[in-house]
Amino acid sequence: MRASLIQIAVDEDESVTSRRQRVASLVRDQAGADLVILPELWTTGAFAYEDFAREAEPLEGPTYEVMAKAASDAGVWLHAGSIPERDPEGPLYNTSLVFSPSGDLAAAYRKIHRFGFDKGEAVMMSAGRELVTVRLPGTTLGVATCYDLRFPELFRGLVDAGAETLVVPAGWPERRRSHWTLLAQARAVENQAFVLACGTAGTHARVPQAGHSIVVDPWGEVLAEAGAQEEVLTVDFDPGRVATTRELFPALKDRVL
Repeated sequence: MRASLIQIAVDEDESVTSRRQRVASLVRDQAGADLVILPELWTTGAFAYEDFAREAEPLEGPTYEVMAKAASDAGVWLHAGSIPERDPEGPLYNTSLVFSPSGDLAAAYRKIHRFGFDKGEAVMMSAGRELVTVRLPGTTLGVATCYDLRFPELFRGLVDAGAETLVVPAGWPERRRSHWTLLAQARAVENQAFVLACGTAGTHARVPQAGHSIVVDPWGEVLAEAGAQEEVLTVDFDPGRVATTRELFPALKDRVL
């Protein structure tokens, strides 16, 4: 499979409408890839808390429409990162959207672990409750978002649901970049799965972003890693290595708890 992780720089001087169109063009440029991945909350910036309510949109809102068309135009599976979603009943969610190559919505995941320690996202958004997997030709995706990366039980639940490739869009801060790399490798090793983690570049609400999107194989080896600036990280990987790894080193069979 070929995956392209689009590490978007969020510029506060760029309108959300303009960014949607620019990112849609970047997605279309990835025609020929099997899977394209965008970061968390790239429309607003993950730390631009004051913009969440103003920029929140219904699930099938403007970002949905633009990304569905981009996926269809490129003929790719598209994990369109996440948006601030406003539920019809009022609550906000940090919601990821996954589209098929025909532009149909294949899955939506509401982020379960909210970051902020009783402020920011943790109080402004509601928590999701459901684990989400998506079956692609050749692999099953397990979907998580940013702060979820610190909670291994979520990923073990995804593996129990059949996940072989773990996809993690994020808006991870530069000051904790070492944790980003360490945790991505840990989730890959302990679950014997690929991890495709796509972050943002730029600065959100005066918080410099880590960038360094990363692809890790089931042995914890880094197959590709981006730098700090906006770029497209493209990597070819063999999903069959998950089954091979789990057969050669069957640690998951020895689980007790």
